[in-house]
Amino acid sequence: MSEICPTCGLARELCVCESIAKESQKIRAYLDNKKFNKTYTVIQGIDDKVIDMKELAKKLKAKFACGGTVKEGRIELQGNHISKVRKALIEFGFAPESIDIS
Repeated sequence: MSEICPTCGLARELCVCESIAKESQKIRAYLDNKKFNKTYTVIQGIDDKVIDMKELAKKLKAKFACGGTVKEGRIELQGNHISKVRKALIEFGFAPESIDIS
């Protein structure tokens, strides 16, 4: 027997909660300099209650071949990946008009 989503009441295989949540996010990606003048790409504005931030960070780290972490509702990727973040987030199902790159 399949598991039922507590939000929409559908089976997990048919659940559309995450895809709806991806379309309604307001995501902001920007560069940040940390200790020793290291550059980080920071992605924030993703609702961690609906979307698994750790899984998304894992996919982004694998795609960009870099390290990173999830802190305080943000995804921090080591290095300058600002030019590739928009395309990657669109591939993962986020709406293009909801992604702000600065």
